[in-house]
Amino acid sequence: MLSSLLKEHQQRQHLRREEQDRKKKEATAAASALTAAMVDHLNVGVAQAYLNQRKLDAEAKQLHANATNFSKQASNWLHLVDNFNHALKELGDIENWAKSIEADMRTVSSALEYAYKVGQQAS
Repeated sequence: MLSSLLKEHQQRQHLRREEQDRKKKEATAAASALTAAMVDHLNVGVAQAYLNQRKLDAEAKQLHANATNFSKQASNWLHLVDNFNHALKELGDIENWAKSIEADMRTVSSALEYAYKVGQQAS
């Protein structure tokens, strides 16, 4: 009787150990699966953040290039407008000079006509 009780006890203990080992393996497998799923989920977010950062870097580089190009174009336009303004001033100066010469020539012409008329009247 004692030996049968001992055998039953040992058998139940063995079954409990097997059940405990099975549950331990299931828990380990579930923990591994959970860890893998969490890592995959986090990696997707990290990969998306990395791709977004690369896109931002590329767009920032393009923006910098466009801003530099715009700055050069604006500088060229300013230079052209300045040259045009200078040319207009020169044309204005030439026009004033021509008007001044024309007025002087009229004065000289009037003086010559007057001298000619006075010379003919005296003769």
